[in-house]
Amino acid sequence: MTATTTSTTTPAPLRVAVLVGSTREGRFAPVVTRWVKGHLDQRDDMEVDVVDLAETPLPTVLPAFGQPPAPGTMEALAVVTPRLAAADAFVFITPEYNHSYPASLKNAIDWHNEQWHAKPIGFVSYGAISGGLRAVEHLRVVMAELNATTIRNTVSLHNAWGLFDEAQEMTAPESDAAVKTMLDQLAWWALALREARSARPYAA
Repeated sequence: MTATTTSTTTPAPLRVAVLVGSTREGRFAPVVTRWVKGHLDQRDDMEVDVVDLAETPLPTVLPAFGQPPAPGTMEALAVVTPRLAAADAFVFITPEYNHSYPASLKNAIDWHNEQWHAKPIGFVSYGAISGGLRAVEHLRVVMAELNATTIRNTVSLHNAWGLFDEAQEMTAPESDAAVKTMLDQLAWWALALREARSARPYAA
Protein backbone atom coordinates (compact mmCIF):
# COMPACT_ATOMS: atom_id res chain seq x y z
CA MET A 1 0.00 0.00 0.00
CA THR A 2 1.49 3.30 -1.01
CA ALA A 3 0.81 6.56 0.71
CA THR A 4 -0.76 9.31 -1.31
CA THR A 5 0.31 12.88 -1.02
CA THR A 6 -1.85 15.90 -1.54
CA SER A 7 -0.19 18.83 -3.23
CA THR A 8 -1.23 22.26 -2.10
CA THR A 9 -0.56 25.51 -3.84
CA THR A 10 -0.65 28.89 -2.21
CA PRO A 11 -3.20 31.16 -3.89
CA ALA A 12 -1.89 34.28 -5.54
CA PRO A 13 -2.17 37.34 -3.29
CA LEU A 14 -5.52 39.08 -3.37
CA ARG A 15 -5.45 42.45 -5.07
CA VAL A 16 -7.13 45.01 -2.80
CA ALA A 17 -7.92 48.49 -4.08
CA VAL A 18 -8.24 51.04 -1.30
CA LEU A 19 -10.57 53.78 -2.53
CA VAL A 20 -10.05 57.08 -0.70
CA GLY A 21 -13.36 58.90 -0.94
CA SER A 22 -12.64 62.37 0.44
CA THR A 23 -11.23 65.10 -1.80
CA ARG A 24 -11.74 67.99 0.61
CA GLU A 25 -8.82 70.32 1.36
CA GLY A 26 -7.33 69.63 4.79
CA ARG A 27 -8.94 66.19 4.82
CA PHE A 28 -8.13 63.61 7.49
CA ALA A 29 -8.30 60.77 4.96
CA PRO A 30 -4.51 60.42 4.43
CA VAL A 31 -4.01 59.63 8.12
CA VAL A 32 -6.68 56.92 8.08
CA THR A 33 -5.46 55.57 4.74
CA ARG A 34 -1.87 55.28 5.94
CA TRP A 35 -3.07 53.33 8.98
CA VAL A 36 -5.19 50.93 6.92
CA LYS A 37 -2.42 50.45 4.36
CA GLY A 38 -0.04 49.58 7.19
CA HIS A 39 -2.31 46.69 8.17
CA LEU A 40 -2.59 45.54 4.56
CA ASP A 41 1.17 45.70 4.08
CA GLN A 42 1.61 43.26 6.97
CA ARG A 43 -0.41 40.56 5.21
CA ASP A 44 1.09 37.97 2.90
CA ASP A 45 -2.27 37.23 1.29
CA MET A 46 -3.00 40.75 0.04
CA GLU A 47 -1.47 43.32 -2.29
CA VAL A 48 -2.67 46.90 -1.93
CA ASP A 49 -3.31 49.62 -4.49
CA VAL A 50 -4.39 52.98 -3.07
CA VAL A 51 -6.73 54.83 -5.43
CA ASP A 52 -6.94 58.36 -4.05
CA LEU A 53 -9.73 60.30 -5.74
CA ALA A 54 -8.02 63.58 -4.87
CA GLU A 55 -5.06 62.50 -6.98
CA THR A 56 -7.08 60.82 -9.73
CA PRO A 57 -10.05 63.16 -10.27
CA LEU A 58 -12.84 61.99 -12.54
CA PRO A 59 -15.19 64.17 -14.60
CA THR A 60 -18.47 65.06 -12.95
CA VAL A 61 -20.54 65.19 -16.14
CA LEU A 62 -21.57 61.75 -17.37
CA PRO A 63 -22.47 61.27 -21.04
CA ALA A 64 -26.04 60.65 -22.16
CA PHE A 65 -26.97 56.98 -22.45
CA GLY A 66 -25.53 55.53 -25.62
CA GLN A 67 -23.35 58.55 -26.29
CA PRO A 68 -19.52 58.68 -26.16
CA PRO A 69 -17.85 60.50 -23.26
CA ALA A 70 -16.64 64.05 -23.65
CA PRO A 71 -13.04 64.65 -24.81
CA GLY A 72 -10.53 63.89 -22.09
CA THR A 73 -12.88 61.63 -20.16
CA MET A 74 -11.34 58.36 -21.32
CA GLU A 75 -7.89 59.60 -20.35
CA ALA A 76 -9.08 60.35 -16.83
CA LEU A 77 -10.86 57.00 -16.53
CA ALA A 78 -7.77 55.17 -17.78
CA VAL A 79 -5.98 56.14 -14.58
CA VAL A 80 -8.67 54.54 -12.39
CA THR A 81 -10.80 51.99 -14.26
CA PRO A 82 -8.12 49.34 -14.96
CA ARG A 83 -7.11 49.37 -11.31
CA LEU A 84 -10.68 48.75 -10.17
CA ALA A 85 -11.12 46.03 -12.78
CA ALA A 86 -7.95 44.27 -11.61
CA ALA A 87 -8.97 44.31 -7.95
CA ASP A 88 -10.26 41.20 -6.19
CA ALA A 89 -11.64 43.29 -3.34
CA PHE A 90 -12.05 46.86 -2.18
CA VAL A 91 -11.72 48.91 0.97
CA PHE A 92 -13.66 52.17 0.93
CA ILE A 93 -12.32 54.87 3.23
CA THR A 94 -14.99 57.49 3.76
CA PRO A 95 -15.92 60.34 6.06
CA GLU A 96 -19.51 61.34 6.69
CA TYR A 97 -20.72 64.52 5.01
CA ASN A 98 -24.25 65.71 5.81
CA HIS A 99 -25.48 62.31 6.94
CA SER A 100 -23.96 60.48 3.94
CA TYR A 101 -20.76 59.93 1.98
CA PRO A 102 -18.84 62.33 -0.29
CA ALA A 103 -20.04 63.22 -3.77
CA SER A 104 -16.58 62.39 -5.13
CA LEU A 105 -17.01 58.79 -4.03
CA LYS A 106 -20.50 58.52 -5.58
CA ASN A 107 -19.11 59.95 -8.81
CA ALA A 108 -16.37 57.31 -8.95
CA ILE A 109 -18.90 54.58 -8.24
CA ASP A 110 -21.27 55.79 -10.96
CA TRP A 111 -18.56 55.90 -13.63
CA HIS A 112 -18.16 52.13 -13.21
CA ASN A 113 -20.37 49.08 -13.20
CA GLU A 114 -18.99 45.62 -13.96
CA GLN A 115 -15.78 46.49 -12.12
CA TRP A 116 -17.76 46.05 -8.88
CA HIS A 117 -19.58 42.85 -9.82
CA ALA A 118 -19.21 39.85 -7.48
CA LYS A 119 -16.44 41.48 -5.46
CA PRO A 120 -16.38 42.20 -1.71
CA ILE A 121 -16.08 45.63 -0.14
CA GLY A 122 -14.91 46.48 3.36
CA PHE A 123 -15.62 49.87 4.89
CA VAL A 124 -13.47 52.12 7.05
CA SER A 125 -15.41 55.21 8.06
CA TYR A 126 -14.53 58.12 10.28
CA GLY A 127 -16.16 61.16 11.75
CA ALA A 128 -17.35 62.68 14.99
CA ILE A 129 -19.91 60.99 17.22
CA SER A 130 -21.39 58.83 14.44
CA GLY A 131 -18.00 57.64 13.21
CA GLY A 132 -19.24 57.72 9.63
CA LEU A 133 -21.70 54.88 10.11
CA ARG A 134 -24.49 56.66 8.22
CA ALA A 135 -22.21 57.04 5.22
CA VAL A 136 -21.58 53.31 5.27
CA GLU A 137 -25.27 52.47 5.51
CA HIS A 138 -25.93 54.50 2.37
CA LEU A 139 -23.00 52.88 0.57
CA ARG A 140 -24.29 49.37 1.33
CA VAL A 141 -27.52 50.04 -0.58
CA VAL A 142 -25.70 51.55 -3.55
CA MET A 143 -23.16 48.75 -3.84
CA ALA A 144 -25.85 46.08 -3.59
CA GLU A 145 -27.38 47.63 -6.71
CA LEU A 146 -24.01 47.13 -8.40
CA ASN A 147 -23.85 43.42 -7.50
CA ALA A 148 -21.09 43.82 -4.93
CA THR A 149 -20.88 42.06 -1.57
CA THR A 150 -20.34 44.26 1.47
CA ILE A 151 -18.59 43.00 4.58
CA ARG A 152 -20.75 43.13 7.68
CA ASN A 153 -18.03 44.18 10.12
CA THR A 154 -17.34 47.89 9.66
CA VAL A 155 -14.34 49.77 11.01
CA SER A 156 -15.84 52.96 12.42
CA LEU A 157 -13.59 55.63 13.93
CA HIS A 158 -15.64 57.80 16.28
CA ASN A 159 -14.05 61.17 17.03
CA ALA A 160 -11.27 59.99 14.75
CA TRP A 161 -9.00 62.98 15.28
CA GLY A 162 -8.44 61.94 18.89
CA LEU A 163 -7.47 58.35 18.05
CA PHE A 164 -4.08 59.19 16.53
CA ASP A 165 -1.06 60.69 18.29
CA GLU A 166 1.17 63.52 17.07
CA ALA A 167 3.07 61.07 14.87
CA GLN A 168 -0.26 60.02 13.31
CA GLU A 169 -0.04 56.57 14.90
CA MET A 170 -3.20 54.81 16.06
CA THR A 171 -3.56 54.82 19.85
CA ALA A 172 -6.70 52.66 20.19
CA PRO A 173 -5.96 48.89 20.26
CA GLU A 174 -9.63 48.10 19.66
CA SER A 175 -9.47 49.90 16.30
CA ASP A 176 -6.44 47.86 15.27
CA ALA A 177 -8.33 44.71 16.24
CA ALA A 178 -11.39 45.87 14.27
CA VAL A 179 -9.49 46.46 11.05
CA LYS A 180 -7.77 43.08 11.35
CA THR A 181 -11.13 41.33 11.73
CA MET A 182 -12.58 43.19 8.78
CA LEU A 183 -9.60 42.33 6.57
CA ASP A 184 -9.78 38.67 7.60
CA GLN A 185 -13.43 38.58 6.49
CA LEU A 186 -12.59 40.51 3.33
CA ALA A 187 -9.92 37.94 2.48
CA TRP A 188 -12.36 35.06 2.90
CA TRP A 189 -14.92 36.63 0.58
CA ALA A 190 -12.32 37.84 -1.91
CA LEU A 191 -10.81 34.38 -2.33
CA ALA A 192 -14.20 32.66 -2.54
CA LEU A 193 -15.55 35.11 -5.09
CA ARG A 194 -12.36 35.12 -7.14
CA GLU A 195 -12.54 31.35 -7.43
CA ALA A 196 -16.23 31.57 -8.31
CA ARG A 197 -15.64 34.17 -11.04
CA SER A 198 -12.84 32.04 -12.42
CA ALA A 199 -15.03 28.96 -12.57
CA ARG A 200 -18.01 30.75 -14.07
CA PRO A 201 -18.24 34.39 -15.16
CA TYR A 202 -20.67 36.43 -13.11
CA ALA A 203 -23.93 37.22 -14.91
CA ALA A 204 -25.52 40.45 -13.75
